[in-house]
Amino acid sequence: MPGKYFEDLMVGQKIVHANGRTLTEMDNVLFSMLTMNSQPLHCNEDFAARTQFGQRIVNGIFILGLVVGLTVPELTEGTIVATLGYDRVVSPNPTFHGDTIYAESEVLEKRDSRSRPEVGIVRLKHWGRKPDATLVIEFERSVMFLKKA
Repeated sequence: MPGKYFEDLMVGQKIVHANGRTLTEMDNVLFSMLTMNSQPLHCNEDFAARTQFGQRIVNGIFILGLVVGLTVPELTEGTIVATLGYDRVVSPNPTFHGDTIYAESEVLEKRDSRSRPEVGIVRLKHWGRKPDATLVIEFERSVMFLKKA
């Protein structure tokens, strides 16, 4: 499914993304180690078992990237130039190995680019949730979308 062009997006439009992703121990440990994040909450089961969570939690930066990735097929695949920035990132609930995450998006604002007539700027809000609707991440991002030729 191709992504949306600037003209395809309407302020207030909501998209429930089809694909979900189940988090694995490998995802968490590999991502944490690749990013040099040695936080024992992510990579030390003995330590994490003695915390309020009772087990390791999945790295929140991985969750941010995952939710962005889950939005690609229905939103940005082949139709963006770049993500310009992220804002208001909150992680109200932890994620654990074995959790499945789904994404939703909403178009908050859009405008023509002031310097590049072939693109427009869109501000999006994204949510990542578990199947029981538990919110695990919420954030906004500004994206430079291509316009139709």
